[in-house]
Amino acid sequence: MNLMKCPRCDLNYITPDQKYCKVCLREMKGEGGADEVELCSVCNEAPALPGKDVCLFCLREMNKSNNDENESSEDSVDASNIGDMDDVSAMDEIIPDDEADMAGQGYGEMEEELSLEEVREDEEREADDEEEEEI
Repeated sequence: MNLMKCPRCDLNYITPDQKYCKVCLREMKGEGGADEVELCSVCNEAPALPGKDVCLFCLREMNKSNNDENESSEDSVDASNIGDMDDVSAMDEIIPDDEADMAGQGYGEMEEELSLEEVREDEEREADDEEEEEI
């Protein structure tokens, strides 16, 4: 049995007696192929919204119940709770104990500046050392 690619899509294989593959024939006849409708995962009756797994009715119900729970929660922030917090201006500033220690850790100026030529020479030496180790 000798198979060849469909001349229209160049993806699917057909036998020599067929003119086009089944997919191309369906497209040419106008049969787009019905997409399967996904049902709501909550009620299993209505079709789910695109990109969601619930229908519009269930989504609205879930949003209503979430809003009701948020309004009745005791952890909600209101003006009376905000007054209990400390003011930011009253907080202490964190100052390092010894600024000299910070300079030695590379936070200050570079201790030793290298020129471009010195960097190249160092790289060449390292490359030569690696070649000698390989031999």
